[in-house]
Amino acid sequence: MTPEQRHLIQRVRALVDEEPDVREVSMFGGRAIMVNDKMIVSAGKTGDLLVRVDVERHGALLAEPGAEQAQMGAGRVMGPGWITVAPEVVADDERLAFWVDVAMSYNRTITGGESGDKKT
Repeated sequence: MTPEQRHLIQRVRALVDEEPDVREVSMFGGRAIMVNDKMIVSAGKTGDLLVRVDVERHGALLAEPGAEQAQMGAGRVMGPGWITVAPEVVADDERLAFWVDVAMSYNRTITGGESGDKKT
């Protein structure tokens, strides 16, 4: 794990630490944060952030600073619902919190909310 990834993961974990069932896994070439067994974000090796978003909000969210359609590997575009945010944007605590909130809002719609006890 790169220092940029490690730092970004620590910052994301601080934002979701009170959520039930938070864990990390290697996914999409980065280190993903899972909440309720669904990925919310993944920290890339360069400090970029892959964010899982509601498909209905995808277009509007692409207008946010530093946001672009996520790609996998050699220019293969990921479908709607996946956005990559530039490292310089998520370096700002408020912008990182915005994107984590967007991801958590979508997570709650697909997992049924915040039920269950927090697992350690």
